Amino acid sequence: MNWVKNLFRKNTISENSEEMKKFLIVGLGNIGAEYVNTRHNIGFKIVDYVANSVNVSFETAKLGAIAEYSIKGRKLTLLKPNTYMNLSGKAVKYWMDKENIAKENVLVITDDLNLSFGTIRIKAKGSDGGHNGLKNIQLILNTSEYPRFRFGISDEFKKGQQVDYVLGEWNDDEKQKLPERYEVAKEIVESFALTGLNETMNKYNGK
Repeated sequence: MNWVKNLFRKNTISENSEEMKKFLIVGLGNIGAEYVNTRHNIGFKIVDYVANSVNVSFETAKLGAIAEYSIKGRKLTLLKPNTYMNLSGKAVKYWMDKENIAKENVLVITDDLNLSFGTIRIKAKGSDGGHNGLKNIQLILNTSEYPRFRFGISDEFKKGQQVDYVLGEWNDDEKQKLPERYEVAKEIVESFALTGLNETMNKYNGK
């Protein structure tokens, strides 16, 4: 009878291991009311949308705000670092270590000036592209090889006005289009956890 018990125990462990597969979804942004609806905070807005759509709330935790939910045996931890953009890596590293999440299961969501509004680009690795959040994450993790989801905010600004543009609010046309983009972003987050990075890239890049 012992072998039967052992067999059952092994199956249970295997199932639990699958159930506990973990992912860290990081939305980059800046804390503070003045930044809430700015282009630079699209990462925060996307994880907020995901959390709201599955009826979970963010709670203040160490180095950020955290919301968690499970989908088909995957546990997703949504993170909004409270360290400000240029120190995002500290929060990412802390929660990767705390939850024992490999960098391959981390998805960092950020704005990108080099993409037209709403355009999506998902990559397994890459340069920081001058983005202070990605720059700090790369520094703290000591690697540029982690998945990232770039959301285009376009570069419709005059010379010398980049900071004002990035920290400015969406125009009326962009505001009308954002809800549909948020829904696609949610699909991307869950596709990343359920089907993997490669399939998600193939399905959503450029959309």
